[in-house]
Amino acid sequence: MAGGDDYVLGYRQAEQQRLQRQAEQLADESARLFDEIGIPEGARVLEIGCGPRGCLDLLAARVGASGRVVGVELSADAVALAETFLTERGLHNVEVIAGDARCTGLPEGSFDLVTSRLVLVLIPHPEQIIAQAVALARPGGLVAFHEVDRAAVMCDPPSPAWDTVEKLFMSVAEKNGNDFHLGRKLPRLLREAGLVDVRVNPIVHIESVGNPRRFLSVDFLDNMRERILALHLVAEGELVRLRETLARHLDNPDTVVFHGPYIQAWGRKPA
Repeated sequence: MAGGDDYVLGYRQAEQQRLQRQAEQLADESARLFDEIGIPEGARVLEIGCGPRGCLDLLAARVGASGRVVGVELSADAVALAETFLTERGLHNVEVIAGDARCTGLPEGSFDLVTSRLVLVLIPHPEQIIAQAVALARPGGLVAFHEVDRAAVMCDPPSPAWDTVEKLFMSVAEKNGNDFHLGRKLPRLLREAGLVDVRVNPIVHIESVGNPRRFLSVDFLDNMRERILALHLVAEGELVRLRETLARHLDNPDTVVFHGPYIQAWGRKPA
């Protein structure tokens, strides 16, 4: 991810496990994005904030043996998990390096594609990551992000616990400098960073019964627990009660859960 405690979901082992599951859960829509972009064999690709897996395998398959994929990740635990994943999959055309996404130290203008998934929304100053991505892309190369806007994060029937937890998330985001409505702004941010021919794919998820992503709000609440308590947003006992009530509501098969919109946006760096 980007830098130190900036990543609002933290670096708990449970978060690394969630990110590994997420790689599987979002693989199809990420694959469609890469196929629409068109990544040629032999391309050099950078994934910013790849975490323990990210899209590394999807990208490796597209660039082929003659191409190269580089992942940049701040968390040492995530780097170690990613290296294990690469070894297990035999992905010899991929390397993961430890580094800050805002200042990777990689040569500017050296990648055909720079991409990132669900990083910008979780860190402060996302425009710095976008600027770094554009700098690292070669002239004529592509920059692509897959982000989210919490505008359509909702459930039915309504739940006071859900509403309260969403307000807690927004309060933590404000204190940490996150923009949980970044998705809607992403195309504009790419244009302002100098990209042209910007295109957009919107996606909304309906999380069905049995899908672990129904419980994302519970996962996020666990990840933000220490921040919520440190900010004195709610008492510890009330937080426990909220979590239990929310989990029961999401476990009810009659509850419908929506997440999104997820925004895939990409553009070309002028030659």
